[in-house]
Amino acid sequence: MAESSADFVIVGGGVTGASTAWWLAGMAPGARIVVIEKDPSYARAATALSVASVRQQFSNPVNVEISRFGVDFIRHFADRIGPEGGVASLGLRENGYLFLAGTESGAALMEELAAMQRGLGAATEVLDRAALARRFPWMQLDDVVAGSLGARDEGWFDNMGLLGGFRAAGRARGVTWIADRVTGLGREGTRVTSVTTASGHSISAGAVLCAAGTGATEICRMAGIALPVEPRKRTVFVVDAPNARHPEAPLIIDHSGIYLRPEHGQWITATVPDNDGPCSENDWEPDHALFEDAIWPRLYARAEGFDAVKVTRLWVGHYDYNTLDQNAVLGRWPGYENYFVATGFSGHGLQQSPAVGRGLAELMTSGRYLSLDLGPLGAERIIEGRPFLEKAIV
Repeated sequence: MAESSADFVIVGGGVTGASTAWWLAGMAPGARIVVIEKDPSYARAATALSVASVRQQFSNPVNVEISRFGVDFIRHFADRIGPEGGVASLGLRENGYLFLAGTESGAALMEELAAMQRGLGAATEVLDRAALARRFPWMQLDDVVAGSLGARDEGWFDNMGLLGGFRAAGRARGVTWIADRVTGLGREGTRVTSVTTASGHSISAGAVLCAAGTGATEICRMAGIALPVEPRKRTVFVVDAPNARHPEAPLIIDHSGIYLRPEHGQWITATVPDNDGPCSENDWEPDHALFEDAIWPRLYARAEGFDAVKVTRLWVGHYDYNTLDQNAVLGRWPGYENYFVATGFSGHGLQQSPAVGRGLAELMTSGRYLSLDLGPLGAERIIEGRPFLEKAIV
């Protein structure tokens, strides 16, 4: 068996692992940092299959603050990452997010959350039905009471550019990337001492971070840790609607249960299936019927021009879904000196990766968060069964 050593071993080379590696290399110059990624093609990685959006409209202040940092980092990515990243721009398109409420109580909650978000620097505004009609005259709003709109700092961007930039800039800082699958973790008391791979490589580790997405549950099980994280399948549709051309439209989160946004003259749309639950890690078969059965009727009811539509493309992605509270699980696992986790993002991992990577690197090098306290997302709540709920799940 080939043996080596590293100060930091990161299991999972998606955007969270890549971000953390880049930040670590900047905070701990000279440290040996190894990232292990089982699929360097990223064909089935959540990073690659994401709809690549960023928003400020969350119900938990810590998630808002994570995104406040994230959108600024994404907007100025080339300056932040440096020329070594090889990415000139992530092409952030700030069309905004629009959440629609169908009840007075939903509208009241929007007002409450918007005030909190604005207090943290967001630009969220709540519009009544009349204001929405003036702004979006092509929408049918009879069943809408109000809408919460992020007028800036919300939109979508180049997901693979973000990952590629972190990877390239990390390599320039000395990060080593290994294409392999982790098969075991060595333990001595409260420490995870080594990582073993399918190719027979054993790496002695000063610290280990599990950032393996939907695979994190299996990796953590190797350390004797039970995670409430499971894969949830999401089928995403790209549709052509020639009678509905609204390139200025925001990403709309409809209270009927769908979302949609413009994409190069077409639309991206999806919904949560009624029978949502855990799926096999090998289930990549799109739910073709979901569009005609569940999505199209709601599109037709919401906006003019969706009378004639054609699905031009579709794909499946997997959420690393935290069944406890749909929030990320971050930080050092209680009872372990050197084992850290970053999983359970439930669809928000891409946009949260700049701040999460920075926070984890701070924690792994200094023992505490320095810039933004991510403690509310810590693993203690998992052990205690104490949900830290996020109401704004998409």
